[in-house]
Amino acid sequence: MKQLNSILEGIGSAVLLTVRSFTMLPAAPRIIRRVVEQAFIGGYTSLPIVSILSFFIGGVLALQAGISMQSIGTKELIGTLVGESLVRELGPMIVAILVAGRVGSAITAELASMRVYNEVDALVTMNIPPERFLVLPRLIAVLLFMPVLTMIGIVVGWIGGCVVCKFVSFIDLAPEQYFQSLRAYLTAEHMFDGLLKAEIFGFCVVLIACTIGLRTSGGPREIGNSVTRSVVTSLITIIVLDFVLTKILA
Repeated sequence: MKQLNSILEGIGSAVLLTVRSFTMLPAAPRIIRRVVEQAFIGGYTSLPIVSILSFFIGGVLALQAGISMQSIGTKELIGTLVGESLVRELGPMIVAILVAGRVGSAITAELASMRVYNEVDALVTMNIPPERFLVLPRLIAVLLFMPVLTMIGIVVGWIGGCVVCKFVSFIDLAPEQYFQSLRAYLTAEHMFDGLLKAEIFGFCVVLIACTIGLRTSGGPREIGNSVTRSVVTSLITIIVLDFVLTKILA
């Protein structure tokens, strides 16, 4: 019962934080610099790890598909499998998980430190709402960089699959056939669904990180506990939301 109350209290805090943050939207022009800074930290610095992981995941998908499809003579459809898997499921989820581990943990650690060392209270004393100064720039930034990061991850994953199809001897599928198969069944609606998922995942990750960070209390030891709780909660939320959104968008 205590855990259930804690979960419900956390959800309520996240909802209130979202409402309070977006009531500060008229002040958005004054925080453009912070939005750009957070978009750089969250998006640009995450690009290398997203690209590397997406490339190899696309390659693994193509390799596994080649092993299975070779026996039934349908290896020409590997592009379709890799393309749709990355666009509709793996691309948004992989990027969201990386954002949770890299960006979400950093946000939680920063805000938890500010809370523990009374810096948030100092902002309130100076009549600077923490929602406007700390939360809103991060929420706007993640909505800006998440679709771009996801698209780059998807395209790099396609390229990884193409490289495997070209240079693995038992697949030996020409890039023209691979991309022709990819284009044949992939639609703009599929791409929109994937990017919508990415937006929702990213927003929830940053919201969870901000909520847990600002609710941290106690000593410095609690900062590490908050970071762990933030990442675990984000990962569970991503998986649950992926199921719900896939059901809705099907």
